[in-house]
Amino acid sequence: MMTTAHTDVEQGDRMEHFVRPEGSPPVNGYSHAVVFGGAMVAVSGQVPVDAEGRVVGASDPAAQIRQVFENLATALRAAGAGLSDVAKLTVFLTDLADLADFRRIRDEYLDPERPPACSLVQVAGLVHPSFRVEIDALARIDAASA
Repeated sequence: MMTTAHTDVEQGDRMEHFVRPEGSPPVNGYSHAVVFGGAMVAVSGQVPVDAEGRVVGASDPAAQIRQVFENLATALRAAGAGLSDVAKLTVFLTDLADLADFRRIRDEYLDPERPPACSLVQVAGLVHPSFRVEIDALARIDAASA
């Protein structure tokens, strides 16, 4: 038996989250698989920089993670999608000590009942030495809003 958190079907589009299919290991805020249809948008890695190009929260991982999710939401809106349309995240952290902050803040921005598929990678560094996090995404563009 597969455990499905949620299925959306709108105008031929669908998004189905398989949080923990039978025989798969436990999860912490992600789905093992997400099936979706319709147009897709790939969002480049978002970093903790505000609209003026200033680094946010140089020594505050929570502030950086929030800024990255805000930037992700802005990019998705520009493409006709939203955070609820995210099928896959790739998260890059320079310090795994920031993982608890990431999970807590992720759950403020994304529905924990419909979590996207996710990969998390610890990296030695990002493009700017003050960056602690970068997140890219793959999302559907809901036909109703396109």
